[in-house]
Amino acid sequence: MAEEESVKMIRELEREEDLIAAARHIVEALGSNKNLTSDTKKILADLGSRLSSMNIENEKEERMIGKNESDIDDEEAVNEGEEEEEGVGVIEKRIGLIQEKIMKWEEDESMIWDSGPEEASEYLNAANEARILIEKLESMHLSKEDQEYKFLQRAHSVLQTAMTRLEEEFSHLLIQNRQPFEPEYVSFRSSEEDAADGNSFVSLGDDSFEESLRRDSVSRAAEEHVIDLVHPDVIPDLRCIASLLFASNYAKECSQVYTIVRRDALDECLFILEMERLSIEDVLKMEWNTLNSKIKRWIWAVKIFVRVYLASERWLSDQIFGEGEPASQVSFVDASKASILQLLNFGEAMSIGPHKPEKLFRILNMYEVLAGLMPDIDALYPDEAGSSVKFECHEVLDRLGDCVRITFLEFKSVVDSNPSVTPLVGGGIHPLARYVMNYLRTLADYGEALNHLLKDQEEEDAISSSPDTSPGTEEDNKSHESPGRFPSMARQFLSFASVLENNLEEKSKSYKETSLQHLFLMNNLHYMAEKVKGSELRIIFGDEWIRKHNWKFQQHAMKYERASWSSILSLLKDEGIHAPGSNSVSKTLLKEKLRSFYLGFEDIYRIQTGWSIPDVQLREDLRISISQNLIQAYRTFVGRHNSHISDRNIRYTADDLENYLLDFFENSQKLLQNPLRR
Repeated sequence: MAEEESVKMIRELEREEDLIAAARHIVEALGSNKNLTSDTKKILADLGSRLSSMNIENEKEERMIGKNESDIDDEEAVNEGEEEEEGVGVIEKRIGLIQEKIMKWEEDESMIWDSGPEEASEYLNAANEARILIEKLESMHLSKEDQEYKFLQRAHSVLQTAMTRLEEEFSHLLIQNRQPFEPEYVSFRSSEEDAADGNSFVSLGDDSFEESLRRDSVSRAAEEHVIDLVHPDVIPDLRCIASLLFASNYAKECSQVYTIVRRDALDECLFILEMERLSIEDVLKMEWNTLNSKIKRWIWAVKIFVRVYLASERWLSDQIFGEGEPASQVSFVDASKASILQLLNFGEAMSIGPHKPEKLFRILNMYEVLAGLMPDIDALYPDEAGSSVKFECHEVLDRLGDCVRITFLEFKSVVDSNPSVTPLVGGGIHPLARYVMNYLRTLADYGEALNHLLKDQEEEDAISSSPDTSPGTEEDNKSHESPGRFPSMARQFLSFASVLENNLEEKSKSYKETSLQHLFLMNNLHYMAEKVKGSELRIIFGDEWIRKHNWKFQQHAMKYERASWSSILSLLKDEGIHAPGSNSVSKTLLKEKLRSFYLGFEDIYRIQTGWSIPDVQLREDLRISISQNLIQAYRTFVGRHNSHISDRNIRYTADDLENYLLDFFENSQKLLQNPLRR
């Protein structure tokens, strides 16, 4: 009766095996389709792995029942009514068969999984039988005197041999079936050809400066994209091997093998992304041009590494060790930790380096990228095993943030104390003004990050403590007591602009001519207002600030006109042209007045043609204003005294003077032809 039951169970298992084999065939056929989505591939791989596991369990159960007549006979020899136990002879025979299957591969240098699925399945089943036999024997609580104890030691030896071989096979499958990196994730235009961002106020003062500091082309919102790092066909085999190693108490060895192979793969990934291993000292010694290129590459590479390769690496470990299993998390962390720390090491080095203003934009780029990746990193390392990696990421992020704050505030302090040395020839736009306004304009693109970093920043207000505080400073601050989206950044930017204004005020004092002082301030305040009005800074500074500074530069324009032209305009008044004791006009005094006017105009022409108003519209507006006052006064004066002035005394017509005004503020000093002799 026992024999009939065993035969019946064997036939049922055979039918089930046929169904499993057919299902596996379907899974393999579907898996060969290259157009499948990542989710579909994952489902098929998981299904294939489960089918393989079911096959092992069925074969295990079949062996427990017995695959041949002699096994059944042996089982019938067990005393009826007692718990079923294999006899000594059966155990010896069984371990002999297992040992034969295991040891035959020790003499063969080829890899088992290269020999085909049947050989691989047979080896796995034999190793699994050894494990099951050990469990049964250990449950008998044998003593060293028991005959079965020798079989237990022998089974342990066989299992150890099998486990060692499976570790090698596991490593071989991982290495031989590694997928090549997809080209779209490893293409990057060399940064070496890019122009340097500059390293001084002057070189960074051009308006084109801001364009050179725009963000790199890699999208900040690059989405996670999981790829197959190992060929999907071998995932079920890898999972079966890993399951058996873990079930046989070889979990540590299995994880170590996996970690070594995948760590090398991730190192290769960094190599392909051209992220060389650099020490902090190496980074600190680099020239800016080289460092700038490496920062750009880091910004590009870290996104791809985290969102593509680490995400794919995590998926691979989940496929092999089981999603959500501690073994999967630990293996992933051990495999990836060195690579992610290598990337973080560069970030840490950048946060330590000297706080030069031109580095701020790149540091901000690095901060933004790493901050954007933190949700991905937190999701990749959610458990205790990955806590050290998360901690390091947050630490480097904080250090980069500190570097941003320090660099910004130190640069503001440098601007505040920038000495007023040799005055700028012509009174045009000072390089410092260009630098600072372009600097702030570019920083405005980092509103979210910079506002966050400056939110809790408290510093002493250098402007309010200075005895030369600009009258508008306090009002500027009050006008932004309730700024918009980025309040902290707005306050700092307004303070920075006030510091710049104060510095320009000091620089204006380097000019001897009062009129040139006002022209210089007019140029620079107009430039500041236009930079704010025509960019994202308008949102930060506000329209009230723009109106106030429009009024300021217009006031300086009026003061320039008064300082430059009031003295010669006074010559076009009738005071002082009458002969003593008479109401009649003295031709001599009139002639002398005209001569003094012409000499004064020639002097102003000679000097102010060398002065500069870079903005075309501002230059034209000022010329028109001068013309309206000067030319009209000249025409009126000459017309009123036409009868007392001979043609030879009229050196320049009103049209001549108007044409000469077109030469003013072109930054090219000129002389009038045949000027009057003094």
